[in-house]
Amino acid sequence: MKRQSLLERLLKTNYPRKSQKKKNISERNALYVDKPYYMNLYQQKWIDLLRAANIPGWKIEPQDENIYIEMPHVTDLKLIRDNLPSTLAAMSLDINEPHERLKFMFHNGHENFEYMLNPAAEDLEGEN
Repeated sequence: MKRQSLLERLLKTNYPRKSQKKKNISERNALYVDKPYYMNLYQQKWIDLLRAANIPGWKIEPQDENIYIEMPHVTDLKLIRDNLPSTLAAMSLDINEPHERLKFMFHNGHENFEYMLNPAAEDLEGEN
C-alpha cells in the first residue's frame, strides 16, 4: 500500500478523481490523488484561492488542466472579462508556486469565454 502524505489525504475529499493518467507532468509539480489523477500545484492554489473568496453562486472546479467556473445566469460576462486581468494579477501575488499554463473557463448558463494565464508557445501561435 502506498503511503500518502496528509495533504494528499485532504485533497482526496476536495477534488474529483480522473480515471486516466496525465502525461508529461513532472512529479515535482504534481500531486497524486487517489486513482491516477494529477493536478498541478499551481492549478490547485488557484482553485483554493478562488474558493476562499466565497463568491455567491460561483462553482469552481478543476477540469483536466484547466479551471471551470460556473456563475449564476444573471452574471455580466463582459464585466468579468474586462476586470479579469487586473483581478487575477492582484490575486496571483498570493501564489508562490512556479507559474504554469492555466486556462480559466467561465460560463453563466447562456454564454462562455476562456482566459489563458501564462500561455505556452503553442497557445500564442494559435492566435496569429
